[in-house]
Amino acid sequence: MSVIVEFAIFPTDKGAHVSQYVKKVVEMIDSLPYQSELTPMGTVVECDTMDECLGIISKANAILEPVSERIYCTAKFDNKPGQTKQMEHKIAAVRS
Repeated sequence: MSVIVEFAIFPTDKGAHVSQYVKKVVEMIDSLPYQSELTPMGTVVECDTMDECLGIISKANAILEPVSERIYCTAKFDNKPGQTKQMEHKIAAVRS
């Protein structure tokens, strides 16, 4: 199975510049064995299951909870059972 999640998460009580907090979340994602891509508006991660994707978002939230009184998160999912490498496939399909 392939589940792609695109999500953004950040503290809302730290002003306009939150990159130092988002950096900690990105470092956690980079340490995981999943394909991911940081974009200007969020991060895309491809997992095998929905539970893995939700677990990443939960870990991201746990990173921010100790330093923030309010956390914003938005997520989009593309669940395609029986498929793999959908991040690569979607980009290649558009470019060809």
